[in-house]
Amino acid sequence: MKVRLSGVALALMTALASLTVVPAYAEAPMSKAAAPGYYRVMLGDFEVTALSDGTVALPVDKLLNNSKPEKTLKALQKYHLSTPLDTSVNAYLINTGSKLVLIDAGAATLFGPTLGRLSNSLKAAGYTPEQVDEVYITHMHGDHVGGLMNGAQMAFPNAIVRADQRDADFWLSQANMDKAPADSKGAFQGAMASLNPYVKAGKFKAFDGDTELVPGVKAVAARGHTPGHTIYAVESKGQKLMLWGDLMHVAAVQFENPTVTISFDSDNKAAMAQRLKAYADAAKQGYMVGATHLSFPGLGYLRTEGKGYAWMPVNYVPVK
Repeated sequence: MKVRLSGVALALMTALASLTVVPAYAEAPMSKAAAPGYYRVMLGDFEVTALSDGTVALPVDKLLNNSKPEKTLKALQKYHLSTPLDTSVNAYLINTGSKLVLIDAGAATLFGPTLGRLSNSLKAAGYTPEQVDEVYITHMHGDHVGGLMNGAQMAFPNAIVRADQRDADFWLSQANMDKAPADSKGAFQGAMASLNPYVKAGKFKAFDGDTELVPGVKAVAARGHTPGHTIYAVESKGQKLMLWGDLMHVAAVQFENPTVTISFDSDNKAAMAQRLKAYADAAKQGYMVGATHLSFPGLGYLRTEGKGYAWMPVNYVPVK
């Protein structure tokens, strides 16, 4: 018996048959790589670009103080996180229209292969190291100063580097390094290797505490994490951004409980006091904040929530 198919049925059967010969590409190799990271916002007349130096895995359950390891793990799990925690290392580029200012310089080679991407991020953002006029350092730990050098060469050859005098006096002191425990000497060596070429070239200028460095950018003393730890206030057209450096490290834990400190602090008590002060002011005033170890781009706002605070990341908006 012959079956006659309508034109529509025949066309449908032909289309279905053709699906069986479409090649599949699911076996293409995975890249497992990310593009250099930058994110840009406007702050009044200033252009602010967050730059990623990469991430570093930290065993935060072992590093945090005033919090039992099991409590830290529970707080991380609430945000679908675990330990070791992939922790962002961010820097911030401020274009005031007359000055190009970089706040912190990343780690370069001081913290292993997952960091050292700042230069690529800077170039991806449309700038070159030679264009940077000034570099402001929050403190002289390796993940903030390592990127000042590119091998044996100054990474920012035309820039003036600035940091608080107290940090310079502490970290660039041979006497302090000589008396430091063996496992701490590397921090001094990293600081010296990163800063001393600028010192010798006359390109390092220290400041003491609260200081306006260029119009719209002010250093604010926040000592505790290190002897001269500094945060930076950026203001334009009534808009404000506070860049906190290492005022905090683990958002999932320290926003809810700001009394939790970290082993990296030189003075836990002073660091905690500075964090409490900064959190309260940011929540009350409603300005934008940024921090080195908040998940990239590390920009957002704080609001009070119970006895702690909640973090509200910036909404993605393309700059026009």
